[in-house]
Amino acid sequence: MARTMRALVLDQHGDVGDLKVVEDYPRPKAGPGEVVIRVGASSFNYHDVFTVKGMPGIKVPMPVVIGLDMAGQVVEVGAGVTPWREGDRVLVNPLNTAKGLMGEMLDGGMAEYCRVAADQLIAMPPDVSYVDAASLPVAYGTAHRMLITHDTVKAGDRVLILGASGGVGTGCVMLAKQLGAEVIACAGSDEKAQRLKALGADHVVNYRETDFSKWAIQHYGKPQRRTYEGGVDVVINFTGGDTWVPSLKCLKRGGTLLVCGATAGHDPKEDLRYIWSFELKVIGSNSFYHDNLSALMDMIQAGTLKPTVDKVLPLEEAAEGLRLIRDREVMGKIVVTP
Repeated sequence: MARTMRALVLDQHGDVGDLKVVEDYPRPKAGPGEVVIRVGASSFNYHDVFTVKGMPGIKVPMPVVIGLDMAGQVVEVGAGVTPWREGDRVLVNPLNTAKGLMGEMLDGGMAEYCRVAADQLIAMPPDVSYVDAASLPVAYGTAHRMLITHDTVKAGDRVLILGASGGVGTGCVMLAKQLGAEVIACAGSDEKAQRLKALGADHVVNYRETDFSKWAIQHYGKPQRRTYEGGVDVVINFTGGDTWVPSLKCLKRGGTLLVCGATAGHDPKEDLRYIWSFELKVIGSNSFYHDNLSALMDMIQAGTLKPTVDKVLPLEEAAEGLRLIRDREVMGKIVVTP
């Protein structure tokens, strides 16, 4: 049996265009408490862009195979592993509790095979595809935890979602609609806006042409400090940067700002007056857990959720897929089938 494999490898920080597919990367072997899976599908997240570029305070051991999210079939079982067996179809939780994130601190899913700890595995329902399962962990798992685990959105809420066309964003649109919310989806082009409308958004805003905060105030009224009139109930903002204060401005009294990231900048200008004057809540959400991923796969199995996948690419085109994410030219997820 060949002991090498094809893999998308990061060997120095730089641009996504510098990533190369290596034909003879060492194929992993399962140690105690580990399994090796044949990767059926792996999906990118914006986090992979940060990993390639390099992040302050995080020392990535290189060379490393990138890719956090993956699903596949168990092909090798290490000593002491139960109840997993060869042939099992599994989704992988990207967080290895001992070593950190897959695709960052240890080899990830953009390869033919991947070694993972047995406690990272989640059984896949029979009718869930590898492509759909691999779309879930970081994006949909985060959205599920932020909206459902934290119980932040209820029927009838007006929910404004920034960055709605990405992985987390499309997940938030679909989950918020399932919860009975009125969804305002913000995206950077008319084409994306129309696709979000088709996905179920009640209203769409091209934020490059229209100030989303002013749009919300024009449609729902200016938030009032003495009553609960005007504004939106929830703003989902994982962009940060210069969107932070406009998000606060359009929230109604008692409203909630949900944050799970900062793709446009983690140190935004702040205006605390809105938070106390309108009794706003800022709720952070970090990561996801097995129960979020299992619940999402059950929704796919039941036909109530279908992850939005922009493209499914072969490993040879994976670097181009990550470029599309970096340049925000995608709607939903980019999935690679190594």
